[in-house]
Amino acid sequence: MTTIDTDEAVRHLRAALQEVAGAAIVLDEQLRIVAYTTEAEELLEVAPELGVSAPKLLCGYGEERPVAEALAEGRAVTAEILRPTEEGENRAIQVRASPVEVDDDRGWLLMLDADLWRSEGAEGPIEAWNIVTRDPTMKQLLRDVKKVATSNASVLVRGETGSGKELIAHAIHVASKRADGPFRAINCAALPPNLLESELFGHVRGAFTGAVRDAPGHFRLADGGTLFLDEVAELPLDVQAKLLRVLQERTVIPVGGRDPVPVDVRVVSATHRALRKEVEAGRFRSDVLYRLRVIPLYLPPLRERPDDVELLAWHFLEQRAEEEGGREIQRMTPGAVQALAEYDWPGNVRELQNVIEYATVMGEGPVLTEADLPPEVRGEDQTASAKVTTPDSSLAALRAELPPEARRLLNALERSGGHMGRAAQSLGISRTTLWRKLKKHGLDRESLESGSASDAEG
Repeated sequence: MTTIDTDEAVRHLRAALQEVAGAAIVLDEQLRIVAYTTEAEELLEVAPELGVSAPKLLCGYGEERPVAEALAEGRAVTAEILRPTEEGENRAIQVRASPVEVDDDRGWLLMLDADLWRSEGAEGPIEAWNIVTRDPTMKQLLRDVKKVATSNASVLVRGETGSGKELIAHAIHVASKRADGPFRAINCAALPPNLLESELFGHVRGAFTGAVRDAPGHFRLADGGTLFLDEVAELPLDVQAKLLRVLQERTVIPVGGRDPVPVDVRVVSATHRALRKEVEAGRFRSDVLYRLRVIPLYLPPLRERPDDVELLAWHFLEQRAEEEGGREIQRMTPGAVQALAEYDWPGNVRELQNVIEYATVMGEGPVLTEADLPPEVRGEDQTASAKVTTPDSSLAALRAELPPEARRLLNALERSGGHMGRAAQSLGISRTTLWRKLKKHGLDRESLESGSASDAEG
């Protein structure tokens, strides 16, 4: 008769449970803890005691007891609980409880997930992967990044120039199981087609004039990790065809070579263009689009998240103080904060970073004033703001088809010279509300500048 080591069996079961469910706790019919995974222990920052009531551990004695109440009623539940951390703060943990039938008894499987972006004080700022925000849309994007990171699916990040697409790509990498592998990035618009092909796929010695030695290329250098293709819409059609082969076959043939080389690479690409429109125009292959756009993510421009401007300004000030060791800013004057908030940020987060660098270099002392900022941010150079000029025939035709509210918005923008802050003030609404109303009527930056409403693709 073969005997079974009970302790060893339990260890195997815990390992199997952790592989399938991650951070998880198993309860019996009386809601007592009968098993838990190592990840659950790390997440809760305390080792659950076997035989102890799970609701007490998870909900404590707080007034809100969503998990305890649902389990007592025999209901499956997805809820959030707050657990104190070692730093004295509260961390939000999502709990998903599902019933488990064992003969005639019912148990429960609780799967736990820490959500950094649903912490106590939902409107407060968060920081993850060197990205700081208090904007709800950005927080949702970071949640999506966390989900996306668990797979190897190709991701397409859509966002304006300077909005931080490479930061999102890097976040996907460091949050994934490939984090220990390389992260490579290449700007597809920065190189001519002949060099771009070699940079991506590598070349063999003698493949062309100047090829004095073999070169692996970015795909092979990113093996086991992530390759970020920025401005992927700029790829020439012949390079797109070779990229398709790599995405389908997971092999690379260097320029001038014959033998395919296997590669294990997760591809994250980015563009500020609508790729579907590029396909319609014949500039981008539809089969490549579908391979790259398995999971699309949208990164909003800075002007659509005005609450992040001051937060990011302080983030960049702190970075410069640490890296440069130069001027240390202790506070910003109300005038400087207002100027930053009212500026339109056509260059997005990258422009804000440059503005902060300018201000710290050009100003003096521990206080950053409005005078330290570049002229365009102070409102002295309106060419840097979104321009709404005297209506031409196309804009006039557009205006005639708009409802009264949309025409009022356009009139206010014209009177303010395109300055979003002053236009909003004249309308008696906030800058954020003005942007929302413009978006509602299909009046984004392209339509205001070209006189035709655009149908932005997500």
